[in-house]
Amino acid sequence: MGECLIDFLPLPGEKKNDEFRAYPAGSPLNIAVGVARLGQPSAFASKISDDYFGRRLRAYIATNGIDTRYLSTAGAHSTLAFVAMEAGQASFDFYGEGTADALMTQDDVPDKLFAETKILQIGSVSLLRGTTPDTVLSTFEKLKGQALLSLDPNIRPSLIKNEAHYRTLLQKLIGLADLLKLSDADLDWLMPGQAPETALQQLSQQGPALVVITQGAAGAMAMRKGGTPIQMPGFTIEVKDTIGAGDTFCAGLLTYLADQEILSHEVLAEITDDKLANMLRFAAAAAALNCLREGADPPKREEVEQFLIQHSS
Repeated sequence: MGECLIDFLPLPGEKKNDEFRAYPAGSPLNIAVGVARLGQPSAFASKISDDYFGRRLRAYIATNGIDTRYLSTAGAHSTLAFVAMEAGQASFDFYGEGTADALMTQDDVPDKLFAETKILQIGSVSLLRGTTPDTVLSTFEKLKGQALLSLDPNIRPSLIKNEAHYRTLLQKLIGLADLLKLSDADLDWLMPGQAPETALQQLSQQGPALVVITQGAAGAMAMRKGGTPIQMPGFTIEVKDTIGAGDTFCAGLLTYLADQEILSHEVLAEITDDKLANMLRFAAAAAALNCLREGADPPKREEVEQFLIQHSS
């Protein structure tokens, strides 16, 4: 559940900042695509514009085999994000005020979503704009104890207008979440100066059954509630693009949990070290494959399985 938007990325090559290619995007949408491509049933809840970009997003969702029954439509524009390079650094311009995906209300969340959902994934920009944050929080609260709740904040500091309010919302969601996945960049903003091991201890005491921190090429760390941290190294690859890598990693986590029917807080809190290591490795493989191509482009199940065979030694 959350935002869907269009990313405009510069074409490859030097001095291409005035030439862009459009990609369907948004962290929750990327995760929904990732789960579907990895072979688990996936649905996406969002409000989508009826403009050209909205129609393109809706077609992209359907083409990827994602259930569209929880999509609603708004007359507002689609959210657009432009990424360009300035002085060797990525520059982001975000056009999202009053856009369709920021206008979700509880009326857009049908009763059947609560009856049919086994895992709910939330996070990212959908927690920052319009009426959508309250709708996401309310849905999370209502599903507590009925479905496995997963939160990937995917924090975008440049888009935060009211930091105090946002931090309060994140703390509520962390307390409700069964699975919390953070990047090392998220952690730096949420708990500045905190070592990952210490952060895992503190975050796991706030509610989640499992906390995972991704660390780019260094891999990932995870800790069950009451357990000890586990480190999983990353894969050595030639990176083409890191866009969508964290989302694909999260899709790998959710797919593994669905595969293993780990669908409650209690069962997740008791996941074995072997299964936890396998889950992290599966997710890291999916993310690595995403990094081998341009834009957010999660792999299919057979690609991940072949990749793991090739990197089994």
